[in-house]
Amino acid sequence: MEGRLRIVDKLREMVRLAGGLNENNRLTEEVMQSAVACLERFGQRLTGIPAHGVRAVGTNTLRKAKNSGEFVRRAEAALGHKLDIITGFEEARLIYLGVSHCLEGGGVARRLVIDIGGGSPELILGRQFEPERMESLHMGCVGISMRFFQDGALSESRMRAAEIAALQEFEGIQESFKGRGWDLAIGASGTILAVREIVLAAAWSEDGITAAAMRKLRKALIAAGDLAKLELPSLQKERVPVFPGGFAILWAAFQALGIERMEVSDGALREGLLYDLLGRIHDQDVREHTVFDLLSRYEVNRAQAERVAATALYLYEIVADDWKIREEAHALCLRWSGFLHQLGMAISHSQHHKHGAYLLENLDMPGFSKGEQQFLATLVRAHRRKFPLDEIKEIPKQSAEATCRLCIILRLSALLHRSQNPKPLPLITAKVDESKIWLVFPAGWLDEHPLTRADLDQEAAYLEAAGYALRFS
Repeated sequence: MEGRLRIVDKLREMVRLAGGLNENNRLTEEVMQSAVACLERFGQRLTGIPAHGVRAVGTNTLRKAKNSGEFVRRAEAALGHKLDIITGFEEARLIYLGVSHCLEGGGVARRLVIDIGGGSPELILGRQFEPERMESLHMGCVGISMRFFQDGALSESRMRAAEIAALQEFEGIQESFKGRGWDLAIGASGTILAVREIVLAAAWSEDGITAAAMRKLRKALIAAGDLAKLELPSLQKERVPVFPGGFAILWAAFQALGIERMEVSDGALREGLLYDLLGRIHDQDVREHTVFDLLSRYEVNRAQAERVAATALYLYEIVADDWKIREEAHALCLRWSGFLHQLGMAISHSQHHKHGAYLLENLDMPGFSKGEQQFLATLVRAHRRKFPLDEIKEIPKQSAEATCRLCIILRLSALLHRSQNPKPLPLITAKVDESKIWLVFPAGWLDEHPLTRADLDQEAAYLEAAGYALRFS
């Protein structure tokens, strides 16, 4: 059915990447090898599926890991597809999207959605498909389990210590969430799904998860005394090592937010990613809405933004094949950077390219991965003045050349519209080779626009420092 998902195959493996972070916040070689081997198996199932039909993301652990770049390179090679690291804000948005699509009916005014992952819990308040408040906290079932239950011992004192640690994380957001209120609390993902299966199998609840059922489960955990002796109905063996930490976080959420009953959704981040991907395929890309929201919020000159974006795409279409930069992602980010190149004007005209880059690196931008935000920031940072060679050198070698060429296209587009004159540009032709770009204007046009000629002379000097020759006539 159009706009609906139908499962034709499913593959699931638990890797516990968060458990492989050492004291220096680096992923160990052992856990990286295990995760890469898992992704190789997933890659076999994805053989033949085009890149635009696949979305793979990393969450909290890869946000924290200092060597995440190394892991991403190995993971992408194993999977055969790009791997994006997403922000906690974006993770929460996608979880809410997945939960909302999996709910039956939509009459509830406001929902509280909680997802407890291996590295972070996400909390979202929203209506229908629109999140209103999102938080990603710095704890997870893996980290709490390793901190308080690593040797397997279970006791009242350890459980209370784990709960207090979790309550400390909830302390900063609990009053604002309770102040807004909600009509229905919904839980999602591994820990909460496991708790639901246990309390239903034990007949501690008839439907969903109640506070009374959580108290009985807590008592059963402590009574076991040790994870090796833990016998709970429907609890999968692979989840046992991280279950006490996940339970402590969930029970802390019940206490901090005053939850008495929680429904459980089978949809979460995975389903949110799929529905978000469907939106992109059907021209309902949330990233587009984000860009235009930024234009409005920071009062960017919309007409000027549209002129620069249009010229950037015009030049891109001329040179993309010869410069080997024809990718849908390149065209999209070039267009968006054209719209956002003056974003930093909201802070100051002086150095506005740097201010704009800072904003794009640090804003919460629904739909965008961390890598996409950084790419946009690089383009905006490079759109004027001295070419930022140091920043370009930080980009992986295989992407640096394409990034450099896209920066040049944006620079030229912004330059040609520097006067902000609404009058259309003349027909400009362009030609490129490896390190040169030629612009040809109608006869006499540059003589009639001496400031543009002067700007092009200055730009030629900037690009020469970057190893490119600009010629124009």
